[in-house]
Formats: sequence, C-alpha cells, structure tokens
Amino acid sequence: MRILLTVLFFINLVTSPFAQDLKKGTLVTQKFLAPSIQGNAGGENPLRNLTIYLPSGYEQGTKRYPVIYFLHAFLLNDSLMMVYNQLKSLMDSAIISGELPPMILVMPDSETSYGGSWYTNSTLTGNWADYIGKDVVSYMDKSFRTINDRNSRGLAGHSMGGYGALKIGMLFPEVFGAVYSLSPATIGWGAEFDLKVPIFKNMSNFKNEFSAEQITDDMIRGRPEFPPRFQAKLMADLARTYSPAPGKNFISADMPVTYVGDSMIVNKEVREKWEANFPLNMIDTHLQALKSLNALKIDWGRNDEGKHIPATCIEFCKKLDANHINYFSEEYNGRHINKLAGTYGRYYMDMFPFFKKFLKSEIP
Repeated sequence: MRILLTVLFFINLVTSPFAQDLKKGTLVTQKFLAPSIQGNAGGENPLRNLTIYLPSGYEQGTKRYPVIYFLHAFLLNDSLMMVYNQLKSLMDSAIISGELPPMILVMPDSETSYGGSWYTNSTLTGNWADYIGKDVVSYMDKSFRTINDRNSRGLAGHSMGGYGALKIGMLFPEVFGAVYSLSPATIGWGAEFDLKVPIFKNMSNFKNEFSAEQITDDMIRGRPEFPPRFQAKLMADLARTYSPAPGKNFISADMPVTYVGDSMIVNKEVREKWEANFPLNMIDTHLQALKSLNALKIDWGRNDEGKHIPATCIEFCKKLDANHINYFSEEYNGRHINKLAGTYGRYYMDMFPFFKKFLKSEIP
C-alpha cells in the first residue's frame, strides 16, 4: 500500500492538469536535523523530512504567511499523508476560491521504526513533542516567510495526529493559537483500547509479525475492528513511547498488563505512565493552557472503526465542559477516514473555515 501511495504521489505531481497553472501553490520537501531527536537511544533518525505547501506567489513576493502545522497518522509519513488526503489540491482550491486566505501548510515526518512517535517526549525514541513545538516551528520561522506569532499558527492532525494536536496544544499554548483535532486516537482508555483486550496476553506471539505490509493488508480488507497485528504494533509502539525499558525485551519496553497463565496482572506504575500521557487526563494539569487557546475544535465519525474514538472524544468534551473551557465539537456520519478528503470532506468544509476564522493573516 505504501508503494502504491508513493507512486500515486509522483504521478499526481507529473500529470496534474494544474501543474503549470501559476495560481496553484507548490510542494517542497526539506530535510533538517531535529535537535530534540538527536542522540535518542531507540535508533530513530534525527534527520527529518518536512513536506511544505507554499501558496501561489510565495516565490516572487515578500509577504509573510500564517501556517497550519498538520500532524500525520500512525503508520504513515509526511509525503504519503499529503497525497492520500489530497491536501495540495484542496489548499489550491480553497485559496483560489477565497475559502482560505493564502497560507503555508507544513506536514512534519514523525514516523518511527514502530509506526509513529505519538508526538510524545520519550526517553527511548526521542522528544517528539519538542520536535513539533520547538524544532519544526523554529526551522519554519527561520527558513520561510512565516508570521512568527501564535495567533498566526494553527495546529491540526488526524488519528495519531489528532492525538498529537491535543497534546501539543496543551504543552505549547504559547506557540499555537488554534487547534483542530480530527478523530484523535488513544486519548484515553475505551472499547477496544483497554487494559483487558486480549492483545496484551498475546503480545509475545507477535514478535515477528510487525511488518507494515501485513498490517496494511489487514486494513485494506476492511476488518470491522482493527486487526490483531495492527493492535500489537500499536501497543508495542505506545509502550516504547510511554514506558521504555531499554534492553529488557524485544520491544525494549514495559507493558501495563502481563499474564501468568490466564491471570491478568496490572502493573500499576506502568499503567500510570500511560495514563499520564493521555490527553483526556492531561486536561486536569493544563487548564490554563486550554483556556488560553483562541480556538479549539474536535470532531469524530460516529461509525469509526476504532470504537474507542467516539467514546473518548465525548468523554474529552464532557471534561472540557466541566472545566468551563470554550471549544467546538462535532460528531458526523462517517468512519475513520472516509469523510476527510475532497471538496465535501472535513478538511475543506470544516478545518479550512476554522483556520480562516481563527488565524490572523496580518503581521501584528
């Protein structure tokens, strides 16, 4: 599937009917050395890609632009997420039609050897929250004509990226003024994402079954819930992020649940490490950060294949209500990815108008 998406990406660049249209923006790819990832014990490459959309006229002018930082999903990277979601053509259409003022959109590569960074600082894999909130923003402000102000920076993401948008929005409210989280995954325990799921008992059986090809094949077949190989890689990735234990086992991490025979044993200390990283629980310690945002929105599909997502999004919103935090939310008739792209999708119809309203296009 990754090979197919890569091929489609290059075909799109070459054959697009808008390739020579000067009203269209351009995509550029930059590599930079991320200080927050350097020296990590997990072997993750600190040389990272950025896929950047620049609006028409950027090369010829001196104008500075607001920026949308978009965080990609688990098992994807910057370039694949950009083409899969048609974000270049959607940005072009929105800017040309006036639905969105000229803006820069940045997709940072946050893929890791186990599938994703979860935009979280880890003693094993590197400081991925700092990578976004410090490294990427600093690089963009030094290298491109951005408006260097929180009121002109938006943060968005889907799935793992939606999780990251909520987390980093709470950790870096002085950097990002507006946050839009789409179908955020694993923001709290619920449904198939739970301590009691069988995958914890069977983790040791999945040592050799973590290939991206096997996982994407399972997903292409349209399983009603995330398949076991996907769950196994997800749990291993989260463990390496939240509860690393270098050299202890094949994933170099502790799990919140172990088994002796059929008896489940919860490791309270490890469970608490995981739960401290869930955005749902971070609300309690980041109330002022949430209240300082100019705007916050969260949305989700009621028929999401990840059953925990609708449940935990509702719980997240209820907790915001209880703490008198202003926000927008919406549950729509959709699944995890089927209503995102296209001019009738969530990006074009909902995310772009949100940032048009809440990002300032003028230098303060």
